[in-house]
Formats: sequence, C-alpha cells, structure tokens
Amino acid sequence: MSRSTRSILLFLGKMLAAYAAWYALYDLWLLPDGRLDAWVSHSVAEVSGCLLSAFGIDPAVQGRSVALLGVPGVRIADGCNGLSTIGLFVGFVVAYPGRWTRRLTFLPLGMAAIYATNVGRIAVMAVVQKHWPAAFGPLHGFGLTTIFYVAVFGLWVLWANYGGVPRSSDAEGGAEAGTEPAVA
Repeated sequence: MSRSTRSILLFLGKMLAAYAAWYALYDLWLLPDGRLDAWVSHSVAEVSGCLLSAFGIDPAVQGRSVALLGVPGVRIADGCNGLSTIGLFVGFVVAYPGRWTRRLTFLPLGMAAIYATNVGRIAVMAVVQKHWPAAFGPLHGFGLTTIFYVAVFGLWVLWANYGGVPRSSDAEGGAEAGTEPAVA
C-alpha cells in the first residue's frame, strides 16, 4: 500500500472515530439534555438581533426566536444552531495532520467563524422572511445551508493548506529519490 493511500485511510479512520465520538457525546448525551443547545440557540438569536440592529433593522428577540415587525420570526431549532456543524469541523481538523499547538489556536478561531456565519445566516433568514417570504423555504432548505457548509469546508481547506503541517518526511521534500515514480 502506498504512503498516500495509507495517509488517506488514516485520515478517514480518524474522521470516522471523531464522528463516532461526537455522535456519542452530542446525540446521545448533550442533545437529549438540551441545556447546551438551548444556550447556544439563545446566544445565536441575541447576537443575530444585535447584527440586525447594527444595520438599522429593529428585531424582536425572544428566547430562540428572532422576529421582525409583521412576521412570526425565525426560531432556531437544535439542529440549526451550528453546534453539530462545529462538531463536524472539529473532527475534520483533528483528523488532519498538524501540530497540536496550531490546532488549539485554529479550532477556537474556526468555531468563532462558524458561529458568526450562522449568526449571519439567521439574520438573513429573518430579513428574507419579512421582505421576500416566497424565498424563505428554498433559502432555508438549500441556499443558506449550502453557504454554511461551504464556509466549514473552506475552513478545513484553510487548515489543510496553512495550519496542518505535513509529517517531517513530507515537509523535507516528499519521498526519498527513486522510491516513487515521477509524475509528468
């Protein structure tokens, strides 16, 4: 088995292990308990309301909901507060090779970026619900969700290209001369 195949399989194995650990932690313990999800959902609603206010829009924030005058509002459900996506992001970063010191710096920054992306997503959905209600369903179901996951993928690519450090043999120029065929 080639070195690159082993590296890919190792990454996939680590990713599956991280996913299993996150599933056990989140789906079997944190989600049924509900306190962490409630706190994150309330926080996202409050910050989304602040963002809307910064743009001169007067929101009404109540618990998990952000509403604008004349519409029922956007309720942030457990699956939409970004917590499970943060777990996915952490799994990607942990599974990819790199120094732990860089990881411990990158993870909180990436988590903050995911949180901020979700806050923006919720604020946009509240505005769309008021001013373009026909687009709310498609944006919620596909458009803004896709942007959210593209942001997570972009963070992982950023980690893979700049944060993750190849193993020492890879960092010194790859495989030894003559052991791998040349690629034209």
